[in-house]
Amino acid sequence: MIIFVKLLLAHLIGDFLLQPTSWVEDKDKNKQKSLYLYLHIFLHGAIAWILVGEKDFFWFAILLAVSHGFIDFLKLYFQTKKTKRIWFSIDQILHLLVIVIVTLIYTDTKIELDHLSSQFWIVLTGIVLLTKPTSIIIKNIISIWTPENKTKDNSLQNAGNYIGILERLFVFCFILIGHFEAIGFLLAAKSIFRFGDLKEAKDRKLTEYVLIGTLLSFGVALLIGLLVQISLGFPF
Repeated sequence: MIIFVKLLLAHLIGDFLLQPTSWVEDKDKNKQKSLYLYLHIFLHGAIAWILVGEKDFFWFAILLAVSHGFIDFLKLYFQTKKTKRIWFSIDQILHLLVIVIVTLIYTDTKIELDHLSSQFWIVLTGIVLLTKPTSIIIKNIISIWTPENKTKDNSLQNAGNYIGILERLFVFCFILIGHFEAIGFLLAAKSIFRFGDLKEAKDRKLTEYVLIGTLLSFGVALLIGLLVQISLGFPF
């Protein structure tokens, strides 16, 4: 585990702390011709080897550096101005995956899902259920009351969906750690932020629509959280 932590730290240092904006801009412009790309690759290998602090890790550090460079090259070659955000996420996920693989190989560790406890699967199922599945369920339930949008909507695309997912996950966590009072605080905070928008809209249907959606979202999160808590054998 400590090897993974050290390699993750090396990645954070190399990819963020020791990579100035000027390097990123030069790599975007010159791609594989950028000297900063190769310096960046070298730093990743060197930092990983230094932090792990074991001579035997030398070849693994080289593997990390080469794989990091290959992933960065793919990102630089395929990304466009419109897809930069997507490729940044892909890039970081691939780097993390390589770190996990190198850690497993170096430490000779095997992943055996049989060792995961039943509590893990119960909590994981609850978390997954409270994300997109619940969003779709709530959307279908309240779709018959969807108000007509007569004014220009300046809100972020899919922002409401992500806000709903986040609030349900917060409620879920609060229930599992036994802080029910935090749920009231979260609901009050959302109400305060929403009050101005609903007041300016002066649309009773919109107000009722938002209220139904919010109460359903919190209600489902409470129900799933309590069911998971009961399944885990936690007292209320």
